[in-house]
Amino acid sequence: MTFTYVIEHMEEDETTPKSLPPWVELEYAHMITLAGINGRVEFTHLSQNSCSSLNDRLASINEPAASYRVHTRSVMELLEQNNIPITRVCLLDPKAQTVLAPEDGKIFDHFLFGGILGDDPPRDRTSELRQLGFPSRHLGPMQMTTDTALGVTKRVVDDEVQLNAIPYVDFPTITFNAKESVEMPFRYIVNGKEPILPPKMRELLHEDLNKSFDF
Repeated sequence: MTFTYVIEHMEEDETTPKSLPPWVELEYAHMITLAGINGRVEFTHLSQNSCSSLNDRLASINEPAASYRVHTRSVMELLEQNNIPITRVCLLDPKAQTVLAPEDGKIFDHFLFGGILGDDPPRDRTSELRQLGFPSRHLGPMQMTTDTALGVTKRVVDDEVQLNAIPYVDFPTITFNAKESVEMPFRYIVNGKEPILPPKMRELLHEDLNKSFDF
């Protein structure tokens, strides 16, 4: 089965030509590689400027990735246009009563995320999607970035790995040198001992850290 991962964009545009903050572009670009070559990612509810910027960024990726489309219309408009009932769509919701399991890959073929989920502290922007009546599942008690949440979902429903069998690290410290580091307030999938971050995210974090010391 081909799984579709829908990212309903919930960030306001920045007042820059690119509209999307650099870290959002990095996370969204990471998603199409995490979804796997057999997956599909739909980015919805973006402004026209954001669509153009994100399309340019995604087109520059030179590694195996899922197919994708970028939309100004909302997830509900997308579903209606393609005659997809909400019963086939699973909302990943931290407040859901049921944990995501491999069997859900036989029930749903679309998985919906409110992007960007990774607020610290969480702002529960998923509530806007919750009100639309989607069936829902959660990914455990720890807050994740949206790209991590997609990667975890893919491993559970597509690779059929139990949620608690995926290796994680919580609140990892990203060390840049002997004097500079930053703690990330989220749960990440881990590869060996290192959290799986979007490519170039480490450099962006270091750049932002240096900016915070510029007076």
